[in-house]
Amino acid sequence: MSNPNAWTTKLTLLLASSLTVMSGATVAPSLPAMQQQFASAIADPDLRTTLVKLVITLPALFIVIGSPIAGVVVDKFGRKPLLLITAIIYGFAGSSGLFLASLPAILVGRALLGLAVSGVMVSATTLIADYYSGSARAAFMGLQSGFMGLGGVLFLTLGGALAQQDWHYPFGIYLFAWLIVPLIIMFIGEPGRESKFNNSEIDSAPKPPTPIAVLMIVYGLTTISQIAFYLIPVQLPFYLETMVKAQPSQSGMAIAFCTLFSAIASVTYGKLKQRMEFVTFLPMIFGLMGIGYLLIGQSSSWLQVLAGLAIAGMGLGILMPNMSVWLSSAVSDVMRGRALGGLSTSMFLGQFLSPIVTQPITKSWGLGGVYAAIGGVLVMLALGFAIFKSQVQNLTRAA
Repeated sequence: MSNPNAWTTKLTLLLASSLTVMSGATVAPSLPAMQQQFASAIADPDLRTTLVKLVITLPALFIVIGSPIAGVVVDKFGRKPLLLITAIIYGFAGSSGLFLASLPAILVGRALLGLAVSGVMVSATTLIADYYSGSARAAFMGLQSGFMGLGGVLFLTLGGALAQQDWHYPFGIYLFAWLIVPLIIMFIGEPGRESKFNNSEIDSAPKPPTPIAVLMIVYGLTTISQIAFYLIPVQLPFYLETMVKAQPSQSGMAIAFCTLFSAIASVTYGKLKQRMEFVTFLPMIFGLMGIGYLLIGQSSSWLQVLAGLAIAGMGLGILMPNMSVWLSSAVSDVMRGRALGGLSTSMFLGQFLSPIVTQPITKSWGLGGVYAAIGGVLVMLALGFAIFKSQVQNLTRAA
């Protein structure tokens, strides 16, 4: 088996993790051009806008469908096989938009991409939780989120530049997955779970208690946060185009700016966790996100939007490592894959629901109004956790 502490193993896990952030937002700068491209094929502008936005959100729906299955598969058949197979499928499905000219065909490819992402995300995160524990796990999961953010900066900036040439071109970025496949084969080893848990032992051993309160809080907050987060890749290109006539490259840079600050915050999580409890992070996370969204909603220039994205990005950067480490610490080894599969489900359920939940607000108050409204909700959530922090801590400790 490979050495989990070897830099090659760590790099492979980080590169595989970066595939998840590419799943939707990479092609976000292409959306306005795609909307124009399919104007003749789909006359109804509302239907056309909805279908084009599905290019971003449809993978999230199929990640929701695939993640519980991936969680069962990864616990039953192993981490490495699922990671390898889904990375191969990822490259094929993700790049299909490079040569497809029909919107329905592109959406089929995006659905298959979502199933692949669910396997990559669950297996990579479970491998990290298996390989490391305690402060090492917190530090590496913070590094994982940071690396995903830095990958997002690269992929989104590249996607914006490519979309300026042709809306098909950003789909080619997904072929990056195939470069990681040889690394998975060479440097990822299956954790020695069999020596600790064979099937008969699992069947006969007493079942560890399921931390229901932790699961409900982590899954619920992850869903809410992702409803808010996905306003950025789905709505921001249209918001910037309306407000400042932004080019695709500017939209890509703006979204990448958010992920850059998210990455910076993520890599500090390991050190912060040494001094703070999981619940203590919640007012900080939702406070930063809320203030950032309020600023975006009140912006009148591209630079003001960037400032809001930077603030919101810092909250988002702390969010996912905190939820992943919290959940990994609360559950037993034998159910870790399924628990993290549930985290993936809640994350991408929020992303899929985002345009559905926010569309009525958008129609009534406009794009600036929806950012301001969601920002207000997030600030209220932060205040609630600040006021009732001790009660939430007692509830989760009792679980």
